[in-house]
Amino acid sequence: YWDHVAPLGFKFTTRISDRRKMFLTEVPTPAGAVLVLAPFLLRRHQKDLAELMLLLRKLSLERSYNEWLARRARRDVAVFSFIWVAIMAAAGFQTVFAERDRSSSLAWDALRLSMAAIFSGAILCLAYTMVYICRALHVMIDAFCCDIVGNMELQQVAHVWNITQAILRLASDCIAPSFFVLCVVLVVTVPLQLLDMGILGSSRAPVPMLLPGLLLTCGVLYVLLSAATISGKCGRLPALVNAISFGAGTERARQHTVDYISSSAAGFYVCDVRLMTSTVLKFVYVWCLVAVGLLTRLASNEP
Repeated sequence: YWDHVAPLGFKFTTRISDRRKMFLTEVPTPAGAVLVLAPFLLRRHQKDLAELMLLLRKLSLERSYNEWLARRARRDVAVFSFIWVAIMAAAGFQTVFAERDRSSSLAWDALRLSMAAIFSGAILCLAYTMVYICRALHVMIDAFCCDIVGNMELQQVAHVWNITQAILRLASDCIAPSFFVLCVVLVVTVPLQLLDMGILGSSRAPVPMLLPGLLLTCGVLYVLLSAATISGKCGRLPALVNAISFGAGTERARQHTVDYISSSAAGFYVCDVRLMTSTVLKFVYVWCLVAVGLLTRLASNEP
């Protein structure tokens, strides 16, 4: 099938590559931005997000880890700002310096750059919001662990853990719809990049054409890893509690607390599915295999 279709595809796409007005890789960005921002247009969702941010802010002040969270937030701002600047630099290089059709007007090029700036900025801003919430949850769990190691009584561990896992589930439910859309954008962007390379030919596809999609993919993967790390920290918490001595005669109560924390299965949930770091790594591994296979196929069938 590929041997019969590929020559026709390359003949058809030589005309597209000579007068390329828009790449397929540019489609998921505006579509994803619209879908990601759609839940935030609902007043109820806006209220839930605002209450969640206020709650996380209040906890950071009460437990004295606000400065720690602020340092991590500044680092995340720098990361996402760098990704956005790199996307715009690649898009500008592609528009101004790469070879393109003479009939491409300046107005169309300006519109493409404006759309790339707005929609990629919208996605990255929302991605930063999700990472900020995940960072707050990370620090909240770390503060809980520090309190256990410090001077927290065994009777308080289960009560504080109930509050912690309730906040974790609240945060997961609040950002799950937009988080799911980001995952869909990640899934769609990679095949469209490979399809663009198949249309233009691997030797004719300019590197700046692939950079915006790759950088946006890196930003979404950063969000996925930040969310998956929450479940990993919750999974290691029972071992920490089991290793601490709360005094003589507390072994049975400590074991009950460890079993309770383990059975609670706290973490970050998307559509009632617990997101684990191993799941994200397996997802990246599978897509890398698919990308390498398709690229090898494209290179071997290119005329």
